[in-house]
Amino acid sequence: MTNPVNASVTCSALSFRWPDGTTVLDGLSLSIGRGRVGLVGANGSGKSTLLRLLAGRLRPSQGSVAVGGDLAYLPQNLTLDTTLRVDQALGIAERRAALRAIEAGDVREEHFEIVGDDWDVEERALATLGSLGLGDVELDRTVGRLSGGETVLLRLAALLLERPDVLLLDEPTNNLDLFARRRLYEAVDSWRSGVLVVVSHDRDLLERVDRIAELRAGTVTWYGGGWSAYQEALAVQQEAAGRMLRAAEADVRRQKRELEETQIKVARRQRHSKKLDAQRRAPRIVAGERKRSAQESADKLRNLHEERLEEARERREEAADAIRDDAEIRVSLPHTAVPAGRTVLRLRELSLRFGGLRGGELQVHGPERVALVGRNGSGKTTLLRTLAGELAPLAGEARALVPLRFLPQRLDVLDDELSVAANVARLAPGVADNHIRAQLARFLFKGARAEQPAGTLSGGERFRAALAATMLAAPPPQLLMLDEPTNNLDVAGVRQLTGALDSYQGALLIAGHDLRFLESVGITRWLLLSDELRETTAEEVRDLLEATAG
Repeated sequence: MTNPVNASVTCSALSFRWPDGTTVLDGLSLSIGRGRVGLVGANGSGKSTLLRLLAGRLRPSQGSVAVGGDLAYLPQNLTLDTTLRVDQALGIAERRAALRAIEAGDVREEHFEIVGDDWDVEERALATLGSLGLGDVELDRTVGRLSGGETVLLRLAALLLERPDVLLLDEPTNNLDLFARRRLYEAVDSWRSGVLVVVSHDRDLLERVDRIAELRAGTVTWYGGGWSAYQEALAVQQEAAGRMLRAAEADVRRQKRELEETQIKVARRQRHSKKLDAQRRAPRIVAGERKRSAQESADKLRNLHEERLEEARERREEAADAIRDDAEIRVSLPHTAVPAGRTVLRLRELSLRFGGLRGGELQVHGPERVALVGRNGSGKTTLLRTLAGELAPLAGEARALVPLRFLPQRLDVLDDELSVAANVARLAPGVADNHIRAQLARFLFKGARAEQPAGTLSGGERFRAALAATMLAAPPPQLLMLDEPTNNLDVAGVRQLTGALDSYQGALLIAGHDLRFLESVGITRWLLLSDELRETTAEEVRDLLEATAG
């Protein structure tokens, strides 16, 4: 490891285009110094692409990347060989073997060269695993015995053991449960080793950075502090932008009015001049000269006002560009309403095919909003798939007593070959096309956008389309189940999802790890899933997190 004070990342005139010609970045220059940076931006803005360029996983079309120090990178879609031992995944197996050989009396020089100065590598590895909540993971265990969240933390532990000067993390909390997220937060809190850049939509994680870098329209804007400070700065900017837009619109109206008044005055003068010339019977050449002179003056005056109007319109466009698109989903779904006393879901002596639940009991009544939380591998997704009828239980009963719809993490409710409108129509037979399109407009698919094939949508658009197909289905769902709905959603997407659920009047069952989101949608009941299904509270969940952190 080099001196962390000198750690840095610099981009110079960086451009990147995909093979089909799509431009992601065009001439971006950026310098990142020591500290923790949160890289944010809308889905599709190029955040993950930029990280891959910084990590050397992609080659720029133009420009350059310079890294001061050793770099480590945690990609968003992580895969590890499940046959590896944990020490192999950590990159310390060879050093462990050399240490064992030396301890057994084999003093060949090659073993000492492998160990170098890292005599405490095993102790450091165990301490790093313990700090990430993996204290019970043995170095000789195989990776295949770990959950998906544990695999992410294991890879992070491997990177931390490298003692990098620059660490890049791409959406590291996506597949982590509440407890694993807390461990990752602590790792970010304790980072003091150089440059840390994290791409994330996790607001709790982003609160822990020193500054925010927003990638928007191919440029980066810096904001001091974490997520809350960034939001406050944006609010001030948007208020100022709103004032500028209103002033610019007023100026356009004024310039239009002055141009119209000028045109009326010029026309009046021309009529008056023509009338005088006729009365005076001026020679034709004199009258023609007067007419040309008057026309030139009129053209200059009109051109002056047209230029002013065009300048005012340009200022209005600039002001409008500074206003962010805060479009929200507000859809009317009256037929999803459920009376307060009606039972919508019943579980009796339920045992899951996968996961630890044995003999679970539950009833959901009326428009309850239920959060399902638990550790990775506890069976949350299995429970939802069992309720949706996709999996048969090992024993017991799982029964929905009202129309039910399930939106899985993989969003496979969509047929990629069909348009957005056709996907909704497929799940809402008999519903008029005009009604479907009117509702889709509220999901921000207006006009021709409703005809876009599902397979061509961006990540955020695809989620909105899947949500629309689920919520607009016929019969209207009176029980809606969502599995980790905020995974891979940017902040605008989370806000749009929240707005859509505010409009929903039926019962909700949401499996999730994002406490802020769950609280924002008005959860009325919390369930903790382990080997049983028990009632809990948001406060208890937070207490459990604190206990885990301790």
